[in-house]
Amino acid sequence: MGDRAGSVIELADVTKIYRVGELSVQALRGVSFAVRPGELVAIMGESGSGKTTLLGILGCLDRPTTGSYRLVGQEVAEIPESKRARLRGERIGFVFQAYNLLPRSTAYKNVELPLVYAGVSGRDRHARVLEALAEVGLADRANHLPTELSGGQQQRVAIARALVARPSVVLADEPTGNLDSSSADEVLAILERLNRRGSTIIMVTHSAEVAQHASRILRVADGLLVADEPFERVLDSAP
Repeated sequence: MGDRAGSVIELADVTKIYRVGELSVQALRGVSFAVRPGELVAIMGESGSGKTTLLGILGCLDRPTTGSYRLVGQEVAEIPESKRARLRGERIGFVFQAYNLLPRSTAYKNVELPLVYAGVSGRDRHARVLEALAEVGLADRANHLPTELSGGQQQRVAIARALVARPSVVLADEPTGNLDSSSADEVLAILERLNRRGSTIIMVTHSAEVAQHASRILRVADGLLVADEPFERVLDSAP
């Protein structure tokens, strides 16, 4: 486990139990880890391993049943839902497998949306949107609708949208899952470049090829964190 001093994310003995009627399903069973600013971390696990539940907690979309989750030093469970939504908007950028772009809005408008919600002034929004699109190589596609863009370009717009509010951490959920290998390589190269510039990125993936772009891999199985190691050590210990 990484040193918790100065961590952007800290989980301590986090559990999550879902109740369906009289049944209780324990999705997480005491997960603890910390992520320091500037890390590029991959969370790996099969379907049903708990990684999706873990992502929901990291994204402040769900709360642990027990245990502690601190985001940039704040105990998330102690924050009211109304303020939690604001914390989510300010501190976390999301990149989804399905892009989740507004189909009738241009790339520019899609990227601008988090800044509108945050109340950023029009002039500042304009500069930051163009900067974010330039970061992902799409400054010349600002006025294109999602239907006029390839899948890889749509995901790059989604990355720009995640970055435009300058969050503390970017959560990428299977970011290459819907892409061909060439587009996937482009997206992963962008995430790596952003990480080298200081962005903290956590990728959830089932793909070993995607995970190898991270410097650290967390493996989740049956609701437990079963490995937390640098990529090379994970490879060395693999059967």
